[in-house]
Amino acid sequence: MARGRRGVLALVTVVSFVARWGTRFRLVGITSFTLLLAFSCAAFAISYSPRVVVPGAVTVPIVFDNGTDLVVAAAPYQLEAEAIAPTVEQVARNLRGNARNTGSGQVRVRLRRIEALEPGLSRPVVLAEAVRTLADGTVEVTVSAPGA
Repeated sequence: MARGRRGVLALVTVVSFVARWGTRFRLVGITSFTLLLAFSCAAFAISYSPRVVVPGAVTVPIVFDNGTDLVVAAAPYQLEAEAIAPTVEQVARNLRGNARNTGSGQVRVRLRRIEALEPGLSRPVVLAEAVRTLADGTVEVTVSAPGA
C-alpha cells in the first residue's frame, strides 16, 4: 500500500513539472523526503537484530572498546559470583562483529571491577574473560575471579 502512495506522489510531482504548477518545487521536497524516510526504514529493518539475553546475566556498561579485539565491561560491586560467567558471555554475544577488523578473528571481552586498596588508591580486577570467534559466533568463557 505504501509503495503505491510513493508512486502516486512521484507521479504527481512529474505532472506538476509538466503542467508548471506553482507547488512543483514543494512536491519535489516532499517526494524526496518521503523516499529518504522509506529507504531509512528499510535499511533499519534489514540491519536490526535483537539483543541476546543469557539466563542469569546482569546488564553491565561497556567502559572500553578499542574497536578491534578488546572490550572491557564494568561489573557492579554487588555482582554475585554465579552471575559473572553469564554476564561476560552476554556482553560477548551482543557485540557487533561485522565492523571489527581483527587479525585473529577473535574479540576478547573482559569483565572487571575496581577494588579499593586504601583511600585514594584502587586497582582493576578482571573477574572473567570471554573470547568470541567472529566467524562462527562461538564464545569461550574463562572465570578468573577469586571465590568464583
